[in-house]
Amino acid sequence: MKQLIEGCILAEDIYSSTDFPIIKENTILANRHLTIIHAFLIETVEVESVLSSGEKFEPVELVEEEEGFQKSEKSLEEVTESSFLQIYLEAVKQYKKLFSSWQAGQRVEMIEVRKNILPLFERVIEHPVDLLRLHHYSTTKDYIYHHAIAVGALSAFLGNKLNYSKGEWMQIGFGGALADAGMSKVSPKILEKEGPLTATEFEEMKKHPIHSYRMLKDVTGVTDSVLLAVLQHHERHDGSGYPLGANDQKMHIFSQVVAVADVYHAMTSERHYRSKRSPYQVLEEISKEEFGKFDHKILQTLLDSLIQVSVGTKVRLTTGEEAEIVFFDSLSPTRPMVKLKNGDIIHLAQQTHMHIDEIIS
Repeated sequence: MKQLIEGCILAEDIYSSTDFPIIKENTILANRHLTIIHAFLIETVEVESVLSSGEKFEPVELVEEEEGFQKSEKSLEEVTESSFLQIYLEAVKQYKKLFSSWQAGQRVEMIEVRKNILPLFERVIEHPVDLLRLHHYSTTKDYIYHHAIAVGALSAFLGNKLNYSKGEWMQIGFGGALADAGMSKVSPKILEKEGPLTATEFEEMKKHPIHSYRMLKDVTGVTDSVLLAVLQHHERHDGSGYPLGANDQKMHIFSQVVAVADVYHAMTSERHYRSKRSPYQVLEEISKEEFGKFDHKILQTLLDSLIQVSVGTKVRLTTGEEAEIVFFDSLSPTRPMVKLKNGDIIHLAQQTHMHIDEIIS
């Protein structure tokens, strides 16, 4: 276990002598997790082949001289085909570098942006089940960078599912990925603040769509549609959004797609003030509590898309029990039928006290 380092990503739950995992799958290991693993005398764990930073994880195992064997080094096998996690974390890593350059006053270069995120767009369109895992890898420290890449991927995917042409869904994806570029012009003290923002700080934060628009205006390769997407991604159908208070009559359709992707990823991700939540729980909340603020067709497209790839997915319920999704009811799509390990079938639509807490795999 000396091989483990902070930033390793668990590929499987860790159990001890307990019925429930002491550390859950997809957890990004911090020092406190390593202490727990050591305290419980856990001998082996399964981790992903890349760290949360996007770097490849190459643990070196030293084998002591014994019975004629010499010390040797063993490392993870080379991955012949890039996994979703590798592509995603590399995109986050490169976006972080770009963001730092924007903070230093450099211009946005669309060639670099395209090169960085197009492989991820194409991956999620071909393998939409990966969308269920997006929120797992976002960290509170690097949330801004994870959020940009995830919103870009979700926006491109939704554009594709809404039957836009490749050129159009690429533009929607770029709008999603660059919507928060203007955060680079917000004070780092505000961006890094762990507690709640003051009214003044929140007003400053709300200016980031305007900053994004100004940064991208006149940049080669940025269309008017992308500009509107970044400017309007926090506007709402009922006029309750910002920065201009525009309603659905004035919102560009690309911005409406990005708005859904943006709020969905934000609500599923771990933040300083909230733990990560399951996609089904968040979609149910958006549908009920945010009714009238988002385009219904786009929300339904996201919901339908997740449902199509979710049958057979293993989940953890709020009761702590593990289950497998076996059927979705169109009348209550966020509360499917699940099969427990003991074989019992539960229809979550009839069990209002419980819901899916986390996607396991």
